[in-house]
Amino acid sequence: MTAASISLEDGLLALSGAAASGVRSFKGIPYAAPPVGALRWRPPQKVAPWSGVRPSDVFGPNSMQGIVFDDIDPRAAGISEDCLYLNVWTTAVGKPDLLPVMVWIHGGGFAVGSGAEPRYDGANLAAKGIVVVTLNHRLNALGFLAHPELTAESPHNASGNYGLLDLVTALKWVSRNIRAFGGDPGQVTIAGESAGSMAVSALMASPLARGLFARAIGESGAMFPSPTRSHATLAEAEQAGLAFARKNGATSLAALRAMSAQDILAAAPGIGFWPIIDGHFLPRAPAEIFAAGDQNDVPLLAGWNKDEGFNFTLLQGDKADKSYVELVRAIFGDRTDAALAFYPAGAPDVEKRSARELGGDLMINHGTWAWIEAQKKTGRSDIYRFRFDRAPLTPEGWFGARPSADAGAFHAGELLYVFDNLDAFPWLITADDRGIADMASNYWANFVKTGDPNGAGLPDWPSYRGGEAPFLAIDAPAKATHDADRARQEFLARSSKARV
Repeated sequence: MTAASISLEDGLLALSGAAASGVRSFKGIPYAAPPVGALRWRPPQKVAPWSGVRPSDVFGPNSMQGIVFDDIDPRAAGISEDCLYLNVWTTAVGKPDLLPVMVWIHGGGFAVGSGAEPRYDGANLAAKGIVVVTLNHRLNALGFLAHPELTAESPHNASGNYGLLDLVTALKWVSRNIRAFGGDPGQVTIAGESAGSMAVSALMASPLARGLFARAIGESGAMFPSPTRSHATLAEAEQAGLAFARKNGATSLAALRAMSAQDILAAAPGIGFWPIIDGHFLPRAPAEIFAAGDQNDVPLLAGWNKDEGFNFTLLQGDKADKSYVELVRAIFGDRTDAALAFYPAGAPDVEKRSARELGGDLMINHGTWAWIEAQKKTGRSDIYRFRFDRAPLTPEGWFGARPSADAGAFHAGELLYVFDNLDAFPWLITADDRGIADMASNYWANFVKTGDPNGAGLPDWPSYRGGEAPFLAIDAPAKATHDADRARQEFLARSSKARV
């Protein structure tokens, strides 16, 4: 390190100024070569060394994406196929004692999102004594397209999971470079929400990530099946890739690589492509890998939000006016009566509540529950489960025409609390919210430091391996409780589309 820069393996990086808290931020650091031209749909390659001192005050471009969710707008940092950048917040540059590290993987359905979102600003967490890393990775068709020609050119006979291979490469970069920021490469926690949480579960399952992290945090998502969700095999994904190519008039892989990134994005609107069981990053489905005890066995902190179903209710979009019972029947078939015992039909308000509960379980809760249970069954490391119960006070119009009072503890609502970034959005913040944010961010920071979220001044968070599998309900106040919905989740497990 010089007076104005720090030394990384690929060159010098400008030393940023420290905030009053002592935190320095470093933005837009490349962790892999731009995946463009001949490198499109290939595993990430090494960064080319640079000369001089690289600036560190501007985020790198976000991955190619459009507007899919109201709370994710990629336009601030711009979008580009050249997107493999990460960011670091730390108080420990030049200090002898290394700090534990949290590597954050953003949400967004593997179609949108970035490490530059204001709610992921790592300054307040870093001030609690950890190093925070956020990152971008390839998304949608540019990150997860499989194709027979891609498989044939791969030495591993695999294609499709390029966005997940980006994460492995980023973790290897952290292992080699994080000491320059005062981080401990042996004390890395991978963490994420929604799609990011699914990625964390996949990294726990992947042999390619072995030894690259010591702990894991998952918020609202896992790459485990539910009655409506399973992950494609390589053969299935290759057929989807061929169909995508035919739709766009591309008769070869060369023609696909010749398309502009904008044209590929336009051809895959919304949530088009996402992780598969490719035989390389994931030799088998994560559920199978965990069942065999072959996962990366590390301490796990995981859970979901109380009202995930507000975002994922069955009765929305073109199904808003459909018969609730018929929607349930289409999912469960001859198990419909058993499903209705857990998610009853009846008066409109009863069916509205059931549609929310079932939608949240199918999309988020059950997969996360199955991941936690799989780790409990075959892993030995400790587990801490949470349910985020706080209902943020969002202004009217935040959810369009839907009343904010109906949202409850909605999907992704915990993020501003665990990052202690309540001012990132114009929500109506109370003293209780400030207290919950301080508490939640301390739990997360403690877990990153030790693998145990507990600490001085915090309500006790019991291990999920304890009697009756207790978990923490996070609200004002936080309290330990027990699972009243286990029978419901066990029914969904019996009904799930597992590939076993």
